[in-house]
Amino acid sequence: MPNDPLRPDTAPAVLPAAARARRLLTTVAALVLTAPLLATAHQSRPAPYGDRLTVHARVQHSAPHLRIRRAAVEAYDRATGAVRWRYTREARRPLSVLLTRGEVLTLWDDGLVTDTDGTSVRWHRALPAAADWLPAHGGTGVLRPLGRGILAAVTPRRVAAYRTADGDLRWVLPARRGCVFRPERALRRGGVLLIAQPCARAAWTAQLVAVDDLGRVTPQRPPLGNAAPGHRPQSPPPSQTEAPPPPHTEASLAGPEGPHPTPDITPP
Repeated sequence: MPNDPLRPDTAPAVLPAAARARRLLTTVAALVLTAPLLATAHQSRPAPYGDRLTVHARVQHSAPHLRIRRAAVEAYDRATGAVRWRYTREARRPLSVLLTRGEVLTLWDDGLVTDTDGTSVRWHRALPAAADWLPAHGGTGVLRPLGRGILAAVTPRRVAAYRTADGDLRWVLPARRGCVFRPERALRRGGVLLIAQPCARAAWTAQLVAVDDLGRVTPQRPPLGNAAPGHRPQSPPPSQTEAPPPPHTEASLAGPEGPHPTPDITPP
């Protein structure tokens, strides 16, 4: 009887039970020895932006006191001096720190602005062309709160406003040609930040810029929705310079030819 070409002439070899067990044990041992190496490699990966946030103690319902100590931002208990958390970035140095709405905003020597709540670093934003001015300036007056959850970063060439909830860029105001902003000479007056803008040839009125959370303060400025997604923005207060409507008097209701006569509605 001819052999079937689709059927093998011999049955496949079957490994003994002992050989199968040895092969299984070898595979399991390799996985056990490799797992710690993979975990160590994962943990040794550098954090984004070189962040290192170490939490020592969690304290609820109490605003921390902040200080810059050497190359770290520290939140501490003023009564005991105990450090709550410590935030550093590899090979970087904090220049200034600001506490607003429970968020700690830090300006670093590479021009990076960070936000942390003491449990995690929430966002990073880089100021443009920081290497051109930040080393000589030192960061004085760069971070300015504008209220309603908006932070202004005042640099010589521009003012940028960020939403502290998520770091979203809300608006940018460039300096006039031939002029620069002076962050260290900014002054807050009520809800407005007044920023010096020295110019070689300009009237003194052009050398002072007023901004708030909506941008530059100008007459009849259109509103800007700065609220985070999912939050209903507040209606802006009515303008104090808007004149009240005139009272409704008989003379004001009269037409150009005098009051309209009252029609006769006496029944017949």
